[in-house]
Amino acid sequence: MGSVSDTRKSLIKQKAAELGFMYTGFSKAEFLEKEAKELENWLNQSFHGKMSYMENYFDKRLDPRLLVDGARTVVSLLFNYFPSSVQDDPTAPKISKYAYGEDYHAVIKDKLRQLMQFIIDEIGEVNGRIFVDSAPVMDKAWASRSGLGWMGKHTNIVHPKHGSFFFLAEMIIDLDIEPDGPIKDYCGTCTRCIDACPTEAIVQPYVVDGSKCISYLTIELKDAILPDQFKGKMDNWMFGCDVCQDVCPWNRFSKPHSESRFQPHPDLLAMSANDWKELSHDIFTEIFKNSAVKRTKFSGLKRNIDFLTDFSEH
Repeated sequence: MGSVSDTRKSLIKQKAAELGFMYTGFSKAEFLEKEAKELENWLNQSFHGKMSYMENYFDKRLDPRLLVDGARTVVSLLFNYFPSSVQDDPTAPKISKYAYGEDYHAVIKDKLRQLMQFIIDEIGEVNGRIFVDSAPVMDKAWASRSGLGWMGKHTNIVHPKHGSFFFLAEMIIDLDIEPDGPIKDYCGTCTRCIDACPTEAIVQPYVVDGSKCISYLTIELKDAILPDQFKGKMDNWMFGCDVCQDVCPWNRFSKPHSESRFQPHPDLLAMSANDWKELSHDIFTEIFKNSAVKRTKFSGLKRNIDFLTDFSEH
């Protein structure tokens, strides 16, 4: 396809970089055959827990052409969220780094809309859709296909120069662009993420039982009380969990992001264990006004904090 495709590719990459994306990669929009078998297997073992939405749109998850008419290319993008500082009190309940600032769905969608508009302005009538972790798109599969990293044993995408603390986003467009192709898996014999997982959710390399994952338990699971079997195993996480990423040797290459909208609320990192224990609805609303943490609601976060404190007081 040569030069037209190359020109389009460099235009899109350049604009994406201007908008703050770390890397951009391209794949051919086609049926994900290998992933179809893996997804079916994963669902059959109930590794999705109570995330029943994972069973929906099975075909659309695996074929981007069912999401966008005439789709030719999946554009995958990485956006860094690694923070420059973490919570002050080492005994305070922990919140996943990705949720320190404004909700990433909103921040990244704004940037993708600008990128899409740019493509239309520069290249002409292009039909497409943008996705940030909220539609039936296998974002990790597309990111690894387009060479933005390999899927680690913890099933997160790892980039050889930047580790894994980044968001994945996609554009599915009806534009022909030369695909990039995958890179090598550099996990080697390392099993640090598997060994460190507090709930043993990584049941074998490259397979996570989502129903045991602390992120699932603290965010996705809507039950009034967390399952007893996880008492004392939550490693003090009240929203999400970063353990498998924190122990990954590749994250020694993580560098702090420069996105102002990802800066935490001024009070967030300073809150002590006691502040969290006595968290009021007003403070929750103030601190997490535009945050992804709002997904758990006040009652959900309170449930998680109580589950941690109940155990530590016994």
